[in-house]
Amino acid sequence: MNAEITAADKPRRWLPRFEPREVEVHDPHEEDHHEAPWQTQLAASALCLVLGIAAAWTPWPAVSLGLFVLSYVAGGWFAAADVKEKMSEGVLDIHFLMLAVAAGAAAIGKWSEGATLLFLFSASSALEHFAMDRTQRAINALFHTAPKTAIVLAPWGAERHVPVEELTPGMRLLVRPGELFPVDGEIAKGETSADESTLTGEATPVEKARGDEVLAGTINLQGSVEVLVRRAAKESALQKIIHLIQHAQQSKAPSQRFTDRFGSGYTYAVLALTAVMFFVWWLALGHASFLSTESKPSAFYHAMTLLVVASPCALVLSIPSAILAAIASGARRGILFRGGAAVEKLGQISIVAMDKTGTLTSGELRVEGVESFPAGRESEVLELAATLDRHSTHPLARAIVRHAKRQGIEPRELEGVSAAFGAGVTAQIDGGEVRLGKRAWAQPPGHDSCKAVAAPETIGLSEVWLAAPDLCGRIVLRDDVRPEARGLIEALRRRHLRTLVLTGDRKATADQLAKDLALDEIRAELKPEEKLAIIEGYGARGEKIAMIGDGVNDAPSIAAAHVGVAMGARGSDAALEQADVVLMHDRLENFLSAYELSRRSRTVIRQNLAISLGVIVVLVILAMLERIPLTLGVVGHEGSTLVVVLNSLRLLVVRRKD
Repeated sequence: MNAEITAADKPRRWLPRFEPREVEVHDPHEEDHHEAPWQTQLAASALCLVLGIAAAWTPWPAVSLGLFVLSYVAGGWFAAADVKEKMSEGVLDIHFLMLAVAAGAAAIGKWSEGATLLFLFSASSALEHFAMDRTQRAINALFHTAPKTAIVLAPWGAERHVPVEELTPGMRLLVRPGELFPVDGEIAKGETSADESTLTGEATPVEKARGDEVLAGTINLQGSVEVLVRRAAKESALQKIIHLIQHAQQSKAPSQRFTDRFGSGYTYAVLALTAVMFFVWWLALGHASFLSTESKPSAFYHAMTLLVVASPCALVLSIPSAILAAIASGARRGILFRGGAAVEKLGQISIVAMDKTGTLTSGELRVEGVESFPAGRESEVLELAATLDRHSTHPLARAIVRHAKRQGIEPRELEGVSAAFGAGVTAQIDGGEVRLGKRAWAQPPGHDSCKAVAAPETIGLSEVWLAAPDLCGRIVLRDDVRPEARGLIEALRRRHLRTLVLTGDRKATADQLAKDLALDEIRAELKPEEKLAIIEGYGARGEKIAMIGDGVNDAPSIAAAHVGVAMGARGSDAALEQADVVLMHDRLENFLSAYELSRRSRTVIRQNLAISLGVIVVLVILAMLERIPLTLGVVGHEGSTLVVVLNSLRLLVVRRKD
């Protein structure tokens, strides 16, 4: 049993790997002041195409020139806005190169080539923003799931509507059938069932009775219930998800950071190469400087062609488009990658380590029995246990508190609770020390009758011991192994991934679990620091290991792993804070989906890089040998950009593998 551990109680190496920061949650439909929606950009691109075709077919030169100018304005409007903003920061990027080429084409009378370039460039930009818009859909659905107001009950029974952001812990709410639970809380009166599919992916309604937890954004299906607010709206499971997705969208993969650094320097290199080749064509090879002839294009024409084909549009988009598509695809299935690094790293692992409780098991524990020594004081054992556990988020603690409330036993108000990390909790009650936790730790000398009690041997049963000056007792809880656990272990083995379970349970229970699930390795009777040492040991040997857990005691190991994975919307804040990947559906098999998505993403990134770099190399060679006209250079350049973005969008298609 583990009480919440504050940051001050943790060793420094258990602290988060990044400083958490407040993220303002806003409506994703609110437009950015600097970005037009993809529909507007696509319309401008289409207008550029129509005006360009009309200009090319118009027999009147003056009208044709006017239409070409309008085509240029439509195709280059958004790129020009971006260039203006970047130039104010002293930066030149690929948008500048495209506008420079279009202007150069116009200067030598090649208006149609310039219009073709601007159409393809604006169309690919619109498609890029379309891909980014697809990544917003998951968070849009979550945002609009969040209720905006709640019915607060006054002590005398009066009802009033209050904005959700003004709710505070301890308030009593009325939630009617069909309404959304506005914040995380617990049922104080009444019974119902809840549709939690939005957060957990579980389609079957979940029965809720007094003492049960309800989550913000889930639906009350049956009866009217009164709910006690447990957490403010900004701390709810729903808001955690929104914050995690926003953080993921802002966090870049290592390879993406490389292309970002590469982009600006490459732009200057292309400009320098183009300038050098202009003089080579003009002075060394004898081309006219600006005016082309039918038999011999000018040096400036060749320079513009080189500028187009060397521009790294596809290369710059190759990684972020794939990362954003992967994040969106995962979010649609309840797999939250906390940034591009997590997307790339998960596919590299060779070992999967797992906690048992809440990971291999369902985490929905229920009390099977309460025993007291001497007999007859079972209710007192349950009351003391619920009192010590009332503020803990550990699955065992939640089950004990919930069972006590269903029995009509309310926890006492208690101060001075302290935690022995990985062992249990202790407090002073009525002048004596009360301990709650593991058998060996919770039983001080003098409780020989308790020590003689045999431990449960059945898989799925856990025990928690309580010891007071004149009383000791045991609470037996059941937590069944997830039915999908064996299938997952087999699927991981087919992918040549080793499985390792790290648990604090007794060795006999662990050995039986290893036999039943055909695990590669299991280590039992571990404290949190021992789990951490095992994970760090694998890392020191160069092994890339993923750690899956859900509790406070798993947070250090999750932080130390190559990839940390947290289970479910009900996972502890500490586990969610440390994790690189969060499985919101609370389904263990979704880890396999996350792993496959990561591997697919890495494949798509490699394909995108090969396509973009290959096209650039071929086109640059052809341009320097004067073997490609500007029009084909534009089509090849923009075509590779479209191919890269479309290839990335394949990640949005769900593949099902056994």
